[in-house]
Amino acid sequence: MSVDAATVRRIAHLARIAVAEQEVPHLQGELNAMLAFVEQLSEVNVDGVEPMTSVTPMEMKKRHDVVDDGEIADEVVANAPETQDHFFLVPKVVE
Repeated sequence: MSVDAATVRRIAHLARIAVAEQEVPHLQGELNAMLAFVEQLSEVNVDGVEPMTSVTPMEMKKRHDVVDDGEIADEVVANAPETQDHFFLVPKVVE
C-alpha cells in the first residue's frame, strides 16, 4: 500500500495540521515507510505466542470491583446551583 500526495493532504486536513506544499513529498515518504513497516510486521508468524504486558513474566495488578460512592459526594455536587441528598436538582422541562 502506498500513499499519494492527495492522500497526504487529506490526512493533514483531517488531522487539522497545516502542511506546506513543499512538505508533502517528505511526508508522503514518511507515511509510505510506516505502512511498509506495518506490512512487514504482518508477515511475522505469531501463532501460539501469548500476548505480553512485559518482557518478564508477570501478572497484571487488579483491583477488586467494589461499588462505593467514592466518599467525595460533597465535593462532586459542591459547584451545583441546587442539590438535595447529593443529587443535582434541575428544573422540570417536560410536563
